[in-house]
Amino acid sequence: MPVTLLTGFLGAGKTTLLNAVLAGSALGPVAVIVNEFGEAGLDHDLIASADDEIMLMQSGCLCCSVRGDLSRTMIELLARKNRGEIAFDRVMIETTGLADPGPILQTMLMDPYLGRYTRVDGVVTVVDAVNGPATLDAQFEAVSQVGMADLVVLSKTDLAEKRDVDAFEQRLKGINSSARILRATKGADVADHIAGLHDMRDTAQHADILSWTTGQQAAPDPLANLSGMSSAAPIAATAMPHGDRIQTASIVLDQPVSDYVFDRWLETLIALRGDNILRVKGIVFLEGFDDPFVFHGVQHIFDPPVQLKDWPKDDRKSRVVVIARDMSQRELSRSLDMLRAQHAPKAGSDGAGAPMSIFPRS
Repeated sequence: MPVTLLTGFLGAGKTTLLNAVLAGSALGPVAVIVNEFGEAGLDHDLIASADDEIMLMQSGCLCCSVRGDLSRTMIELLARKNRGEIAFDRVMIETTGLADPGPILQTMLMDPYLGRYTRVDGVVTVVDAVNGPATLDAQFEAVSQVGMADLVVLSKTDLAEKRDVDAFEQRLKGINSSARILRATKGADVADHIAGLHDMRDTAQHADILSWTTGQQAAPDPLANLSGMSSAAPIAATAMPHGDRIQTASIVLDQPVSDYVFDRWLETLIALRGDNILRVKGIVFLEGFDDPFVFHGVQHIFDPPVQLKDWPKDDRKSRVVVIARDMSQRELSRSLDMLRAQHAPKAGSDGAGAPMSIFPRS
């Protein structure tokens, strides 16, 4: 069951977007989980019927509030679907404005039931084009929400000057260069772009994987500006007080890396600074495997890596992108330098056991 996380700071326009999704049919029947019905401000013209637990919408979608913890609410919804009591093809979770998406994503991966029967299909962050700059200045939670997004929806663009919107969009790209940014008015047409944001599928296309992991397009040289290390677009400290707390580092390796080197790097990074890692994602070629793996993690929790099919034979480059907070560019660069060591000893050669791996052993 694909699950989309909808986040954004207070007043950004999450509920407006939610109403637009529930009014349309682009995503098919959707189950929406909100914190409270009263806070959601759902358009009552869209509601067909309601009880204490679930609101059924005219479009066939449904909306429920969190009862207890998120895991229990999700499990109850899926159980009712399996019994044929309700029908939906996707779940959207609307967070509160102050929520950090990280713990919710970790719940989806770590809960034994949800980890088996659901998959995170993407994080959508709504940002207000009018008040967003001031919000990012004042609230670091809002910066984290942008840093963890797969899709940033820039709302209220009709109420702001185009030059201001253009400048703000560049600022958002500086925080998260791999996220797609979509300008929208009152949530119009956003539903067409929500599905399939996470390309953790073995059948994902080359261009889609490159775009999702690095924000770059496939032609002609997808990462020409990322040879070696690169950082996010510079942001003046006077324009964004929190800007120096979010850093992005990237690396490209022309040759496959040993599983030992990669596992040791990942284990060390997560052990030392796991709570500061917003996201780690990339494409990696491991020695002994013909096809690459796409991987993704939030803080110290990782999706199971997926080995890609039909990858172009002339592209053997590994690409890794790390987005972190409260880590200097130097720290990130030194961490990624570990991946340049192509002749590290194999596990057991120094008497030490192999690091815990998210990848199969070659």
